[in-house]
Amino acid sequence: MDLLFTPESLIALLTLTSLEIVLGIDNIIFLTILVDRLPSHQRAYARNIGLGLAMITRLGLLFSLSWIMSLTETLFFILDQAISGRDIILLTGGLFLIWKSTHEIHESIEGLSEGEPETSSGKQSTKYFFFILGQIAIIDVVFSLDSVITAVGLVDQLWVMVSAIVLAVIVMMFAARSIGEFVSDHPTLKVLALSFLILIGVSLVADGLDFHIPKGYIYFAMAFSLIVEMLNSRLRKRPIS
Repeated sequence: MDLLFTPESLIALLTLTSLEIVLGIDNIIFLTILVDRLPSHQRAYARNIGLGLAMITRLGLLFSLSWIMSLTETLFFILDQAISGRDIILLTGGLFLIWKSTHEIHESIEGLSEGEPETSSGKQSTKYFFFILGQIAIIDVVFSLDSVITAVGLVDQLWVMVSAIVLAVIVMMFAARSIGEFVSDHPTLKVLALSFLILIGVSLVADGLDFHIPKGYIYFAMAFSLIVEMLNSRLRKRPIS
């Protein structure tokens, strides 16, 4: 046990947990916007299940390291572009994220749909609930792949990787509700969050085509836009003299 809990291991655990939380922000935003379309009594349940699925997916991929490594092998070529299993997952997930985020922005602006009505029958409500969970599960796979690859590249101790993923998901479970309520109460922030997801989707598609966009640029753009929006929000609340 003393060999396990060395200062180096604990520092690696803290660093990886922090990175996993940062990488999980995209997942939380996407999950929050989808869960917000459910009836109010189902949202907390769906949120916890979605994050639970994210943790299970991450751990499942982590324990399938040999399979993950095989995903980088070229399967076929398209216009001299080598396509691997990882590329297919990133391209599919990125395109799905772009389509879903664009669709949600359109509905938010046009006010076409506010999700499943509170008065829906039990059968319809259950069907819609699993439909939302299905979309969460699809994007969990994409975000989990990125998360696990980061974990494998940063540390070489399996217990550190597993502990970091579990701790990060626990933190996200506590933070997801607050983030969800904040986004729901600020419609402009919801559109901004969806725009972030389009940006993440574009980066996933680019990554799937072997064009890497540094995550630092993306997170800086997100942080800068968020700060500007928060300043605008405070300005709108000021009384007009």
